[in-house]
Amino acid sequence: QVQLVESGGGLVQAGGSLRLSCAASGRTFSSYYMGWFRQAPGKAREFVAAISLRGGSTYYADSVNGRFTISRDNAKNTVYLQMNSLKPEDTAVYYCAAEIALSRGSSWWELGRYRRPDEYDYWGQGTQVTVSS
Repeated sequence: QVQLVESGGGLVQAGGSLRLSCAASGRTFSSYYMGWFRQAPGKAREFVAAISLRGGSTYYADSVNGRFTISRDNAKNTVYLQMNSLKPEDTAVYYCAAEIALSRGSSWWELGRYRRPDEYDYWGQGTQVTVSS
């Protein structure tokens, strides 16, 4: 099992930047695919970004592609989400999620299953990001 704790959220003006961090417990962090999702009030949780075991492959929602960057540091058991050029529509609670790689084959990526919240077994408590106009 892995426990996840997000940090780095806050209030920022449109056009600004924030970096979210997600610290994972345990010694097997490098065995988990990691993702970031967000949920705005009254809306469903949506995919933001995902990263492979060593960080060699990254995937983004169209709405954030080119503005957000996901990365991971396996030595620090941490995954990051650098968010630049923030917009008011980015306002949401941001969650990191983890899924054990051994239970997923290459089709998990090829078929886009990494975009589905129900494909992840472990979640953090979330961190609020508010972007003012």
